[in-house]
Amino acid sequence: MTAPSLSHRALLEHYGLTPKKSFGQNFLADPGIAARIAALASAGSQTVIEIGAGLGALTAPLLERTSHVIAIERDRDLVPVLAQRFAAELGQGRLELLEADAKSVDYLELLQRVPPPVTLAGNLPYQLTGPLLQRSTALAPQLARAVFMLQAEVADRLLAPAGSEHYGGLSVFVQAQYAPRRAFSVGRGAFLPPPKVSSAVVVLEPHPAPLAEETPRFQALVHGAFQQRRKQLRNAWATLAPSERLERAALAAGVSLEARGETLTVEDYARMAQALGSP
Repeated sequence: MTAPSLSHRALLEHYGLTPKKSFGQNFLADPGIAARIAALASAGSQTVIEIGAGLGALTAPLLERTSHVIAIERDRDLVPVLAQRFAAELGQGRLELLEADAKSVDYLELLQRVPPPVTLAGNLPYQLTGPLLQRSTALAPQLARAVFMLQAEVADRLLAPAGSEHYGGLSVFVQAQYAPRRAFSVGRGAFLPPPKVSSAVVVLEPHPAPLAEETPRFQALVHGAFQQRRKQLRNAWATLAPSERLERAALAAGVSLEARGETLTVEDYARMAQALGSP
């Protein structure tokens, strides 16, 4: 039996490996789920940049459906596994293996040298979800879409509308650049080892034009509103500008300073940032 035909559990045993808690490793072990994610990620795309290739569960169906895959994996113990499993595709130039931390990869450099359209995809570890979503918002104009598997609670936050209990800063930043939708839910049994929580696959489709420009002022308004979400905006934003200037900007933007941050839409924050101007 060759390494590519082994199950995930047998593959780990074959190489003397175990999932690393420090990396938040929960390997996707359900080929049906992997195929569904690959179908979403590859639709209309020439290239898929895969974050966290792991043992190659998603890499394999991506290679069946698209012409070029860049698989990013920071665990140096897993890179040789991937290299052996996909030796043919590496030799053909259809697959690139990049041993790197996904948080620090120069995605713009990758995007400049691969065939478009490009999709960003992956199973995001919980402790890296925030930073990786932040990176993806900056890349939205260059992407066809992003397809991520996330903890279900994070998916709820991405999709939450203004005024709902899950709506927060992450909702605003992601929705400013993307129209998110939940593709399907994933149970704990699809992973090795099973995580303690359920997951969901989310598709992020870039807006033709962003709903807001993520300027320092926009960021400060959003962070201020949700770091002190129980406070009225008048108090939550008190350190950002003199009260008279806040009043004028709020009037111009059509925003009530008596409101709380979770009631404002992405467009409300965008208008307020524009009215308030540079710090």
